[in-house]
Amino acid sequence: MYEIRKTNEFEAWFRGIRDSVTQKRLLARLRKVNLGNLGDVSPLANGIWEMREHFGVGWRMYYIQYGRLALLMLGGGSKSTQSADIKQVKKLLENLEK
Repeated sequence: MYEIRKTNEFEAWFRGIRDSVTQKRLLARLRKVNLGNLGDVSPLANGIWEMREHFGVGWRMYYIQYGRLALLMLGGGSKSTQSADIKQVKKLLENLEK
C-alpha cells in the first residue's frame, strides 16, 4: 500500500482535465496505486518516475517515491507534451528540495 500525496501543481493539472471519464480513469489508477499496484511506470531522472496510461492522448502522471510507502504526485500531462511536462516537474522538484 502507498500513501499518495499531491502537490498543488498536480491538483491544478488534474482539475484542468475537462473530460470527466478521463478524470475517473486516472483516479482509478491512483486508487490501484494506493492499494500497492503501481502498474506501468518508468524511471526518468532525479528520482522522478512516470505513470503511463495508454488511452486517450497517452496520459502521464509524474511522481517521486519516499521510502517504500509514500508517493508525491508532482504533475501530469500527455505524450505530446511530455518533454515540457518533465522539465516543469524537474523544476518543481528542485524548488521543493530547497
